[in-house]
This record gives sequence, C-alpha cells and structure tokens, in this order.
Amino acid sequence: MNINNNKRRTNMKEVKKFPPPDSKFAYWHGIPREQIPWYPSVDEEKCIGCKLCFVSCGRNVFDFDVMQHKAVVTRPYNCMVGCSTCATICPSGAISFPEKEIVHKIEKEFHIIGKIQKKALEKKYKLDLERVRRAVLDDLSKVKVSRKYELVGHFFDRNVINKIREFLEDKDCDIVDLHLELASIKGCFREKAPSVLKFTLVSTKYGDISECEKNIEKILDENKVIIANKS
Repeated sequence: MNINNNKRRTNMKEVKKFPPPDSKFAYWHGIPREQIPWYPSVDEEKCIGCKLCFVSCGRNVFDFDVMQHKAVVTRPYNCMVGCSTCATICPSGAISFPEKEIVHKIEKEFHIIGKIQKKALEKKYKLDLERVRRAVLDDLSKVKVSRKYELVGHFFDRNVINKIREFLEDKDCDIVDLHLELASIKGCFREKAPSVLKFTLVSTKYGDISECEKNIEKILDENKVIIANKS
C-alpha cells in the first residue's frame, strides 16, 4: 500500500528531517517508520540533565549534550510506536509525546490488528516451544542415569518410535534428545532405505535402567533395528 499517495488516509508524512531508523526498526507492522510521527520531544528548559532517559532507552533514541548538560533526541524513528516510558520516568516532566490517538488512528486505518494475528500465532508457538524446552532441560538436570543409543533401521513403516513410546507410557524412564536422520521420505518408503535414529534413555528416579533397556532392545530386535552404538 502506498501511504504517501493515499491523501484521504492519516497524514503520516513527517515534515521534520531526522536520520533514518536502524534497519531493524525501519517498519512498524509493514508501515515505514519514518511516516509515523511518534517520538519524544525534550523541553530544554525543564530538562535537568539527569541522563535517566539516555541510559534507560534501549533503542538509542537519545544522546546527551555534555556541553549543554541536556538530553537530546537524535534517533527519533528508533522509538517504539506507542512507547512513552522515558516520559513516564522523567523526574522533571521535560519529555512529551504526541497524543495516543495518532497511533490508534493508524491501527484502524491500516488494519494492524488483522495483520498481526499470524505473528501472534508464531510468537505463541515459539513461547510454548521454549516452555517445553526449559521443562525438558529441568528434567535433564535431575537425571540420575542415562544411556545413549545410535540405531539403524526402518522406523516409519514398522512404527518403532510409537512402540517404544507405548512401552514407556507407565515407566519412570523417558527418551530425550531424539534425532532422526534419513535420506528422504520417499527413499524410506519406496526404496526401503534405512534411517539413523539417535536418542538418550534417561531416568530421574532410579540408578538402574537395565529393565527399560532390556525391553526397549527387545522391541528393536523384533523390528530388525540394529544398535550401531550404545554408551
């Protein structure tokens, strides 16, 4: 969408000339950041030179004029759209922002809420994945004994992984750090090319997992899976 050519929409074309934003801040949900007039202004008379805004801003919007002993806005377009933390923490009230209605109007006119739904799902997926990863790492930190396996065989058509999972369902052992290496999906099924499966058998309760090992290795043997390495 060409924002500059759409005169009936919000006039976001900025008159002041400032340096462009850092590349990672160049767009706000698809809108060029330089066309959104949201950034702080500093009242020099009120500024007491405390440097709190300069130190606190993680986007380097501010610099500090040592000679004048004042905060200076030098990279305004680095500012997060809608953020006003610096104004909130300023002890002398020297920092101000435009009215928030500017942001709300842009959100409505450019359908921002609809555009971010895919990003929201992706972020939720990553957060859930990280939560599971941390839980696994926490369990691993409590591991008392483990055994690493490297296997060669046909794991898909013989449903080997699911058979092992079913066996472990009510056991105090689990499999972590599982990696499956295969030439291709078609190769596995059409040409019966073997795959390589690596995993670690762990237990957080017992120092002996020999019984689990025995049963898992029985499943492997029944499905003609070769144990290439065990440590």
